[in-house]
Amino acid sequence: MDLHTADLLDANEDQLRLGRVRVAAPMFRSFGGRAAFHGTIATLKLFEDNSLVRKAVAQPGAGRVLVIDGGGSLRCALVGDQLAQLAVSNGWTGLIVYGCIRDARAIAGMAIGVFALGTHPRKTEKKNIGDANIPVSFGGVTFQPGEYLYADEDGVIISEVALD
Repeated sequence: MDLHTADLLDANEDQLRLGRVRVAAPMFRSFGGRAAFHGTIATLKLFEDNSLVRKAVAQPGAGRVLVIDGGGSLRCALVGDQLAQLAVSNGWTGLIVYGCIRDARAIAGMAIGVFALGTHPRKTEKKNIGDANIPVSFGGVTFQPGEYLYADEDGVIISEVALD
């Protein structure tokens, strides 16, 4: 699929009006080697602790996108090059991080989409605290596990059904 979120929205205006397609606020920067990506959503909700991120990306991604609600913290990085590489190796297509990443230069060369608020060199604490596969909300939208996410240079859209 040659992904263009603007074209997907144009072709699905009726679904947008009905609220079945949603658009996240333009808050992310692209850091991964893939500028455009899409897949079924898996979610995490945590704060300044990336223990669950490691557990998630160690599992088969099967073309999914991991949406990480890190509470918007800009005090540490939830994903670094090791976790991004683990995600690539296990078939994740992308990561959306409501927080920061680190090792941006290395991640830029990886075959994965990574959107985040910014970068920070500090790593997280490891407390193994958080929730997986629950609805998470940020950027004016709710990300539901099992729904579809499409991301490119124009933004992030979420849909209840697969778009083409």
